[in-house]
Amino acid sequence: MLGDESVSHTVQMLRDGFRAAGHFGKSLFVLDRYFLTVPLLLEWKEESASRPGLLHIITRAKKNCTAYMQPGLYKGKGRHPLHGEAVHLQELFQAQAASFKTAELMMYGNRRKVRYLSRTYLWGQKLYLPLRFVLVEYEGKQVILVSTDISMNAEDIITAYSYRSKIESMFREFKHQFGNFCYHFWSSAVPKLDRYQKKDEPDPLGKVKQEPEKEKIIKTLTATEGHVLFAGIAMGIIQMLCLKYASDKRVLCCRYLRTPSKETASEAGMMEYLRRNFFRFMAVSGNLTITKIISDKQEPLKEEENDLLIS
Repeated sequence: MLGDESVSHTVQMLRDGFRAAGHFGKSLFVLDRYFLTVPLLLEWKEESASRPGLLHIITRAKKNCTAYMQPGLYKGKGRHPLHGEAVHLQELFQAQAASFKTAELMMYGNRRKVRYLSRTYLWGQKLYLPLRFVLVEYEGKQVILVSTDISMNAEDIITAYSYRSKIESMFREFKHQFGNFCYHFWSSAVPKLDRYQKKDEPDPLGKVKQEPEKEKIIKTLTATEGHVLFAGIAMGIIQMLCLKYASDKRVLCCRYLRTPSKETASEAGMMEYLRRNFFRFMAVSGNLTITKIISDKQEPLKEEENDLLIS
């Protein structure tokens, strides 16, 4: 679906997140530090005004991130200050080292010992939205996490952000195992795009006036989105099979692995098992709808091919 060109892709993604949360219920949007921006938080604030608590963001701040204290009591004349003293968050790792708490949390598949400090500050120029900042130390690393849910437990924020690695793993399998980006749908009607185009320059697609050319562009876009959609459906089916047959030795041992898993079958392992046994499944399950559909699409065997099978 084409997005709104008047807003950034980060805002478009957040709107999609709210639409998804409308179906799934209360959700967490786990993002990397690229997405901590004022436009994103403005959009979140506007969406949350009508649907409070439906979706909260957990992300990561840059090391040079600056937040602000709450404004103190103001007895002078004029406008009340919007924020208090500036706080350089990276400096708190040393300045408030004695205030850090210690916990053992499940992160990235293992229990890890972490030290953390949780504080609520204002963030964003001219926005000054209260956010929960969690400074985390583990295995020599220092990370600053951010949550729009200021009532959320710090340990839950750390654990939730660690799940972001699963997203990266999913994209890796999505790309290499299912080939969802291995498409080449194009049309001569699509104008050449300039990566150095300035914002005030007209969109090249706006120059397309002929209806046949517009239809070709729409068909190209539909084919691309359809390819990615069906790859996503295929991946979902494979993952459900992996969960159902998680400890089945026939799946776990069907391909060589230097360090084989003893608990869960991988997408690659399940796909290899299906490649080897797919036609056997079709032979013994001829009454299944999917088998009938595939059989109808296949060309019938020629007479010489039948003779070859019999011999």
